Amino acid sequence: MEHKKTVLTFAFLFLTYAHLGAVEVKEIKPSQAVKAKAQESDQQIGDFSLSGFGDKGKKSWDLAGQSADIFSEVVKLKKVVGNNYGQNDTINLTADKGDFNKKSGLVHLQDNVVITTSSGSKLTTDTLDWDRKQQIISTLDKVNLARQDMNLSGQGAQGQTALKQIMLEKDVRLDIQALDAQANKKEKIVITCDGPLDVDYEKNIAIFNNNVKVEKPDLTIYSDKMQVYFTPKQQDQATAQGPAAISSSVNKIVALGNVRILRGENISYSQEAIYTAIDKKITLTGKPQIIIYQTENSDATSGN
Repeated sequence: MEHKKTVLTFAFLFLTYAHLGAVEVKEIKPSQAVKAKAQESDQQIGDFSLSGFGDKGKKSWDLAGQSADIFSEVVKLKKVVGNNYGQNDTINLTADKGDFNKKSGLVHLQDNVVITTSSGSKLTTDTLDWDRKQQIISTLDKVNLARQDMNLSGQGAQGQTALKQIMLEKDVRLDIQALDAQANKKEKIVITCDGPLDVDYEKNIAIFNNNVKVEKPDLTIYSDKMQVYFTPKQQDQATAQGPAAISSSVNKIVALGNVRILRGENISYSQEAIYTAIDKKITLTGKPQIIIYQTENSDATSGN
């Protein structure tokens, strides 16, 4: 069993606060926000610093604030900086303000919240709850997640602190600068849906739900549900860092339920469609119908 200890370091502006003690971490719902009681703080201090270590003495996380107001249950911080040190990835969290619950260990960040990972992801939002024990983040606010040539946005999110897996609740939009293998150039792909959206960067898949629409330069796809598979980058196993292995290149799109595809003036209908990017081939199953519009020119002449 892994044993953890917590170290508190303070630079005091006024009197010492002797009752802060060690922090006990308990399981809580990641969506639960921490709120301080409407009262004056027991103490005000500067340069608040809090760290956690693993059983081998390796630092696993830290949390710091430019200043802190200490209440009986909550420490309210300004200019918050937090770090989570994983095996393959380091996560940095910053915010203008934050609350640290001394009993539960939950951190609530507010205003200009930014998460960055060493593998290249950047998440921005207005508020965020960080459960360090379960390594879960959550918010009800609008989220923007940028990663290489992909930009993802939506309302409400929950996922892993390292951003390897994330779920967006509604109003989802994904903008991709995807590599067109045939033309050897990038093309813009926009995917929207009502939500939810589940993204697994380790498995290189994103699952869109409800009123899904894909817009590419050569076609538009509508469906109830859609699975988008990305081509993983080739990396040496010794240097691979989980979600960094995903690329912006779309490998395959599987559209499910009430599928409608517009390609030029032609329209096709089916219950399932599979689009493969390498050959730009579409396979329709489930009562497929294709409507083809042709323009005919008549050169016939009549004689008397």
